[in-house]
Amino acid sequence: MADRTDKHPLNAPGTYYNDNSCIDCDVCREMAPAIFRRDDESGASYVWRQPQSLAELALAREAMENCPTETIGCDG
Repeated sequence: MADRTDKHPLNAPGTYYNDNSCIDCDVCREMAPAIFRRDDESGASYVWRQPQSLAELALAREAMENCPTETIGCDG
């Protein structure tokens, strides 16, 4: 389960977030490239933009469910 007290500092404000336990596996970026980006400095993914449509919400949820380290969280 993602730790909301350890969020990546580049996350866009909103419901979805990545915490700092990301292992840079690229699953979320492959599934939802409009939402997740890679921070080259930390070597971790973060939520670049919050999902804005039903399709993007479904992709974000799918990425969260497939994250091998449970790094993606949702406060909603």
